[in-house]
Amino acid sequence: MSLQTKYCGKYYSYIWYIFFFSFFFCAKIQAQKKLNDFSDEQLKALFLKAQANGMSESQIKEAMLLKGYSSAQFDTLQERFTKKYFNNLQPNSPKEIISARQVIKPAIPFVKKDSFEHHSPKSAIFGASLFTQNNLSFEPDLRIATPKNYQLGPDDELNIDIFGNALDNYKVKISPEGTIKILNLAPIYINGLSIETASERIIKHLRQLYQGINLPQSGVSAQITLSNVRSIKVTLTGEVHRPGTYTISSLASVFNALYLSGGPSENGSFRNIRVIRNNKIVRIIDLYDFLLRADQKDNIRLQDQDIIRIADYETRVEIIGEVKRPMIFEVKSTENLKEILRFAGGFTDKAYTNLISLKRNTATGLKLFNITEDEVLTFIPKNGDKYTVGAILERYENRVQIKGAVFRAGEYALERGLSTVKELIKKAEGLKEEAFLNRATITRKQENNEPIIMAFDVGKLIRNEISDIPLQREDIVEISSIPSLREKRTVSIYGEVNKTGVFDFVEGLTIEDLILFANGFTDAASNTEIELSRRILDDDSTNTNHEQVKIFTFKIDRNLKLSSENSGFRLQAFDRIYVRKSPNYAVQKSVRINGEVNFSGVYTIKDKTQRITDLIHLAGGLKKEAFPKGAKFMRDSSVLAIDLAYILQNPNSSDNLLLLNGDYLEIPRTLETVKLSGEFLNPVAVTFRQHLNVKDYIRQAGGFTDKANKRKLYIKYANGISDKTRKFLIFYTYPKVEQGAEIIVPSKQNENIHKLSTGERIALVGAITSVSYLLVNISNNLK
Repeated sequence: MSLQTKYCGKYYSYIWYIFFFSFFFCAKIQAQKKLNDFSDEQLKALFLKAQANGMSESQIKEAMLLKGYSSAQFDTLQERFTKKYFNNLQPNSPKEIISARQVIKPAIPFVKKDSFEHHSPKSAIFGASLFTQNNLSFEPDLRIATPKNYQLGPDDELNIDIFGNALDNYKVKISPEGTIKILNLAPIYINGLSIETASERIIKHLRQLYQGINLPQSGVSAQITLSNVRSIKVTLTGEVHRPGTYTISSLASVFNALYLSGGPSENGSFRNIRVIRNNKIVRIIDLYDFLLRADQKDNIRLQDQDIIRIADYETRVEIIGEVKRPMIFEVKSTENLKEILRFAGGFTDKAYTNLISLKRNTATGLKLFNITEDEVLTFIPKNGDKYTVGAILERYENRVQIKGAVFRAGEYALERGLSTVKELIKKAEGLKEEAFLNRATITRKQENNEPIIMAFDVGKLIRNEISDIPLQREDIVEISSIPSLREKRTVSIYGEVNKTGVFDFVEGLTIEDLILFANGFTDAASNTEIELSRRILDDDSTNTNHEQVKIFTFKIDRNLKLSSENSGFRLQAFDRIYVRKSPNYAVQKSVRINGEVNFSGVYTIKDKTQRITDLIHLAGGLKKEAFPKGAKFMRDSSVLAIDLAYILQNPNSSDNLLLLNGDYLEIPRTLETVKLSGEFLNPVAVTFRQHLNVKDYIRQAGGFTDKANKRKLYIKYANGISDKTRKFLIFYTYPKVEQGAEIIVPSKQNENIHKLSTGERIALVGAITSVSYLLVNISNNLK
């Protein structure tokens, strides 16, 4: 650094000091010593600028004291700044905020751990997660009663209440000299005294003002409590994540300080943490006592200038596999492998406990050990050991199984009294009634673990006609049931019953039963036409004609009684019943007529011979203003084009349609207009005139547009029928125009879709020319 740069930097520092003092002086006058008048932005500017120019916390505080602010006021401002800008810091916060934290943070007790500060040691180290939890702070409770033997010191505040015959209250603060000052009394020295001893000394002095205070029958009493605690400084050193000196509450304990500093570092010991006071070790803390047993005996309260030193770990081992907490653990020299297993929460329910595998570091490489269950209690771990607890095999030593038609199918233990097939069947509470007795199987594993099937006759085994069969480990006995060996037997019914479908077949089932299961006949059912179809099996000796099915017909009344000749007829599996519809059954059918009739509405079709003219007759005929030619006839949501005027004049013609259920006839009033739509210059509706033709109406619409396809002109009449333009040679004949008609001229735009553009035509001509030139050359060469 040049001399000039050095002096410039020094000069700039002096300018900053002058600015800092002037700012506080002006702010002090403007705010009239009311700290709440400082805005958050002012606080931010002050602290960040001071930090950027190398001012420490003590220098900032000294500057405020010189301008008349008290230490408590500085602490208040400092706490406001910290809560505003530090408590919610994120990794993307401004760098100047994060760097300023290094100056400001140690002065604020128990600032919450911030996300950007979280140091993540190896997650496998047991206990490390205690200091990385955002929801855990170990902050001291400042609202508790004053602890016994609490030693008072400078900045502690006491509350002295006088009550009884005299009422008074004193709030005093211990001075840096260790004294308190009460009006009209000499300073009282209480530094280093417990709260109990200090209370006795204060009351002794108060008797100069209040005669006999706290003595029996004096009538005046005093109570001394701690109203506000001081801050103390403790230092954390050694293998700690954030070593340094921290200003914390005097009520804080060792765990408070450890959490604030981030706890032991990656190489730090969790079991050798020393609290040093006045150059003497007052406590050695083993965090495992707290982690494993929630024992807080070592969580002592700290005092000013205490030192917490975290030593290096000496021995760490790792245990993985089937334990409840597979992690890295710190081990003392007196602890054995059983203690490590206790740290790991013990074995899981699938752990193989007979043997634990160990991989140990030696001077030249690695060495494997097998530790038996008997050696666990005496085996001493060494640093770097890695223990592996395996899982038991998914293999049973004495299991047999039975499946199928027994009452208690499942797994059983192969033991005394259950070592043969017959004993296994008995243990399973015997065979079910539907058990297939002719053949059962045993699935057995051979020596090479390949399965083999062994069959036996269950019936003979139960009747002691064959010898009992010994069982082996993992044998599976399977006894089939008769229903499982055949197709599922059903019967079905279709047609005019309330519930058609397939039903399970049972012996003795009759037609009457099946109709009852189907919830009886519908109203349309014909009880004289019930058909049954039956399979014919290949082994049926009566089937001499080689028929595939047999057909039976029955008569049955509504009370589900068969005729006498069919009484007692039994169904067989897979029979199918069909109930036919009665030929004379029909539901009510209706049609609707609206418009210019005397009685519009819905009418019932009496029989299958009714036609359109009959419907008009039922509706009372047409009104005088009706327009029959414009009538529309709808069937199944589609328009059927009819000429009602022609039908009325010729009722016997085929145009007079038979009525069907749901038909709809609409008769409009007389229409007096003609509509022109499509590619006209002036699409419009005009008055119908008897003597005018299509060309006359075209002129009224201003003629065609350039896009009009004149050859495709057509007329749509009021009843839905259309008529097109006809061509003979070069002459066009247009349809006749009627009342209510619509003249429509479509666009010829679609016809131009496939026409070639000018560029395409030029390219095509060029290609044809090239091909022609090539053909001419080939012809000349051939000649």
